[in-house]
Amino acid sequence: MNGEQASVPAIGIDLGTTNSLISVWQDGKAHLIPNALGEYLTPSAISVDEDDSILIGRAALSRLTTHPTKTASLFKRYMGSNRQYKLGDKTFTAPELSALVLKSLKADAEAWLDQPITDVVISVPAYFSDEQRKQTRFAAELAGLNAVRLINEPTAAAMAYGLHTQEFGRTLVFDLGGGTFDVTVLEYALPLIEVHSSAGDNYLGGEDFTHALVKACLKEWKLDESTITPEAIARLNDSAEEIKCGLNNQESVLNWHWQDKEWSYSLDDQQAEKLWLPLLNRLRAPIEQALSDARLQPSQLDNLVLVGGASRLSVIQRMVVRLFGKMPHQHLDPSTIVALGAAVQAACRLRNEDIDEVILTDVCPYTLGIATSNDKISGIFSPIIERNTVVPTSRVETFYTNHPEQKFIRVAVYQGESPRVDNNILVESFEVPVEPNGRIQSLDIRFSYDINGLLEVDVNMLETGSTHSKVIDHSPIGLSDSQKQASHDRLKALKIHPRDAIPNRALLARLERAWSQSLGDQRMQIGIWLQEFDQTLAEHKEELITQVRERLIDYLNSMKL
Repeated sequence: MNGEQASVPAIGIDLGTTNSLISVWQDGKAHLIPNALGEYLTPSAISVDEDDSILIGRAALSRLTTHPTKTASLFKRYMGSNRQYKLGDKTFTAPELSALVLKSLKADAEAWLDQPITDVVISVPAYFSDEQRKQTRFAAELAGLNAVRLINEPTAAAMAYGLHTQEFGRTLVFDLGGGTFDVTVLEYALPLIEVHSSAGDNYLGGEDFTHALVKACLKEWKLDESTITPEAIARLNDSAEEIKCGLNNQESVLNWHWQDKEWSYSLDDQQAEKLWLPLLNRLRAPIEQALSDARLQPSQLDNLVLVGGASRLSVIQRMVVRLFGKMPHQHLDPSTIVALGAAVQAACRLRNEDIDEVILTDVCPYTLGIATSNDKISGIFSPIIERNTVVPTSRVETFYTNHPEQKFIRVAVYQGESPRVDNNILVESFEVPVEPNGRIQSLDIRFSYDINGLLEVDVNMLETGSTHSKVIDHSPIGLSDSQKQASHDRLKALKIHPRDAIPNRALLARLERAWSQSLGDQRMQIGIWLQEFDQTLAEHKEELITQVRERLIDYLNSMKL
């Protein structure tokens, strides 16, 4: 590592659905930090190896094809849920799997910087709920990191673009990643970057386009997915991903081998657009909502920025141009810009002397309110802070008790956009005592919401002057201290594959995957290489291992495997 290090490095992390990255502010700009393979993108994938050790990143992703029942990916989508992942004989939650990815990024950064890191800025989808943000913080805690700030992914991208281009005006950030979609409207005239609105879909991303293609193939071939092995489906998914990413104004053919038969599916841009029309239509609703909340027409936008690997798809780019009537900015890599922006925010937070001060405002992406009732209806959602309100903010509303002899009120805090609390998300509830006085009493409920998503609820009984406060903290809902400690203990007991051996294990996994996807002479040749590398590893001669590894990687690259 070159250059003198500051005592506290400004670290930004893009914890992605498909890939994750870590970056640092240094020498007046944000730099991406390479992993043990020398790559900037670390696949957000976890696998349990044959010796029960944990593989993270590229090696794990390769095993998604060969060992799908021992490998997990796309777990970021299930942050905030109770979903469990069973990998072999081990069980994990989404925050625990995310913590393993963060721990790997932490190790990469510490090796590259030659110093420990603790405080980081982590990006999250703008439309992440309060609980999803809490579990992201918990994942960081499990990884030995302190998430001093969560920054919305589109906002992070905007910070990087604002500092690089020095432009002014209204910008729409279209962020389509592997698993989530966000759209944010902001205005910036440096040093101020002001977010006006955010909207999105936490279950829409590039992976959905791949899965739609897989389903279309199976439908044309008249095959039932439930009758196909997980390994075969994983190979089909690999082929679909390759065709999707390579689609470019010409017909492409997807080839898949199963049950001693070659299956093929042809796809061109026009057919792809028709196939993916339901997904393309789902992209429109958040765009329209964000523009409506910002009180803007598409023609009033000065800039359009595409973020996220899936935004590279030709059908996405054509749709965006048609919707907005302008070409988007694309001179920064959409796959890495969020990580760079997170490092910019980290530097701003530390008031790094190399960076001009940037004043960043953000919004609360969801409406926050409480459950109320009247004489005939209960379960009414009464908003206190409307969605896309600039934060930090403090808002107060007046409510009334239901009965003259009422002895307590239950304050149930919800987030969402439905008039009924049943269709919204319960954040937390608590009780406040009431002193009966024979009359209906009035009370003020104030919500104070800060830039990190910390919500404070103050209840003021106007008749008696008594006040009650509740801070809704960032510990994950539903997890007791003992449950959180169990997560710490479970991860601590895992045997993580050594970082310095990752290049070798990644090549083995890649060779195994290439073998499973090949046939005939090509499969035989890959099998020979696999045996050669196994034998080389058994000799424990580092120089020879490196020579053979580099040669085999060149062979695989030349064969595009």
